[in-house]
Amino acid sequence: VQLQASGGGLVQAGDSLRLSCAASGRTFGTYAMGWFRQAPGQEREFVAAISWGGATIVYADSVKGRFTISRDNAKNTVYLQMNDLEPEDAAVYYCALNAQTRQLRTGATNYWGQGTQVTVSS
Repeated sequence: VQLQASGGGLVQAGDSLRLSCAASGRTFGTYAMGWFRQAPGQEREFVAAISWGGATIVYADSVKGRFTISRDNAKNTVYLQMNDLEPEDAAVYYCALNAQTRQLRTGATNYWGQGTQVTVSS
């Protein structure tokens, strides 16, 4: 499985960005997708996850109400709409894939994308 993330960039506080991540390769069956982020000097942290059909969506408390995760299974793509960005949101964002959202959140057995940089200026 290969994951290709895109959409990062430099924005000002209060702006919006939309990240995309396309999965390819042996993506047979159903799977959950999600996002993590890692700021300099910090551990990678969970951001959001969505199940195959979208019935299960989970967010980190720090992004609830500002970020929205969605997916297009026909395109094997997951999106992260990030609104009202804050300097604290600056990080490298990684997309992830796993069988279920519960497993994805642990981060232990995920497939990972290469990361896309999000920079937020105050």
